[in-house]
Amino acid sequence: MATGKERQKQLAREHYERQMQRRAEREARAKRTAVIGSTVGVLVVIGGVVAVTTWLTGSDSPTDASASPSAVPSASQPPTVQPTPIDATKVSCSYPADAKGGPAKKVGTPPAKPDLKAERMTFDTSQGEIVVDMEPMKAPCTVNSFAFLAGKNFFDGTKCHRLVTPGAGGLAILQCGDPLAKADGKGTTDGQGGPGYTFADENLGGMEYGKGVVAMANSGPNTNGSQFFLIYGDETKSLPPQYTPFGTVTKGMDILDKVAKGGFLADNTAPKVGVQIKDVTISGKS
Repeated sequence: MATGKERQKQLAREHYERQMQRRAEREARAKRTAVIGSTVGVLVVIGGVVAVTTWLTGSDSPTDASASPSAVPSASQPPTVQPTPIDATKVSCSYPADAKGGPAKKVGTPPAKPDLKAERMTFDTSQGEIVVDMEPMKAPCTVNSFAFLAGKNFFDGTKCHRLVTPGAGGLAILQCGDPLAKADGKGTTDGQGGPGYTFADENLGGMEYGKGVVAMANSGPNTNGSQFFLIYGDETKSLPPQYTPFGTVTKGMDILDKVAKGGFLADNTAPKVGVQIKDVTISGKS
């Protein structure tokens, strides 16, 4: 039979054990709260990245890549990505049919062997001449597609349909290359047109998205078509490496600045200072 002292010790021990149990429960609740708070923070970051990348899609819907990537980057700290080394002289390009629909203009598909002499692209536009030095050794299939489409007059008469300003969307870009775009600010068909084929991403991480860089718009990984964007401000450097960079503007930045200052007709859509592409020529560098 337990003595009075032994009973007191037992009660004290039970009291101590209950205290430890309650403390453990409080700590567990605190950890769960911290995890929930962290999850909300991550979702906020994801939402910001999705909002930014939406403007660079080939359609008006967010890209699959930005909505559910394996590692979502912060808008201010894009991940470090190294481009896959390639030998452009041995590359064979593939241009499968676009599963989303037929071409806006029927021009066929580019040849499998890339045109590595296509080094300069000149846009004759309603606002003046824009010249882009391209990177066929870094993005051979992308450059090859532009050389092919330019030769077929695919871009003639098309309008740059989307302007995004740093204050409105966090980027500084002018998007072009859609034969269906009316660029009237209504956006009913803007961003839906393409050449009827797609091709794989190239040179991701090989160039910073700085002022003057030209890159492909897309609707997810490896869905490049004919739409592209020209960057007129350094605000776009924070863009995650999901869009093929293939050239740099060497003439016509003043045109982009003029268009940007003019603003847009509706919320982040057509620029007030309209840009119509009259003709595109491809050449080697002199």
